[in-house]
Amino acid sequence: MKIKKIHHVAYRCKDAKQTVEWYGKYLDMDFQLAFAEDLVPSTKAHDPYMHIFLDAGAGNVLAFFELPLQPEMGRDTNTPDWVQHIAFEVESLDVLEQVKARLQADGIAVVGITDHTLFKSIYFFDPNGHRLELAVDTSTPELVARAAAVKWDMLNEWSQTKRAPKHAAWMHSLEFEDGKA
Repeated sequence: MKIKKIHHVAYRCKDAKQTVEWYGKYLDMDFQLAFAEDLVPSTKAHDPYMHIFLDAGAGNVLAFFELPLQPEMGRDTNTPDWVQHIAFEVESLDVLEQVKARLQADGIAVVGITDHTLFKSIYFFDPNGHRLELAVDTSTPELVARAAAVKWDMLNEWSQTKRAPKHAAWMHSLEFEDGKA
């Protein structure tokens, strides 16, 4: 079996209406669908919810559940907040800069623009506390091939040592950033 695509990814939200409006305003995501039930279809448990679906582009769907009877939302405190995030691709560096400016103008803290060699990105949090990343592809076929050529060596070394392998250290070296590598 081969997965065809991700049908949707679902997260919890504090307020479904606020979430729809926020994602529409800052990320231009269209509100597609809403379902509300008193019983969970899969478990039949009584747990009223609002389930919303947003168009994340190219057939991708981002969904949220508002769960008013459940305890207040939290996060995995054993995982740093920079780890769990949703990353969306935008079409250009200009768009990335425009979104960054719009977020900052409304008082939303933004980290970046961060240069990852193969892409540049910004990071920020939605009103539910989910970390988001917007990325623009800045790679070339040569850079992608160079990174892909060491993927198994890196993974195998990491698996044995649990230390960061240096096979792709060129991606963040000063020589490379200056265009010399």
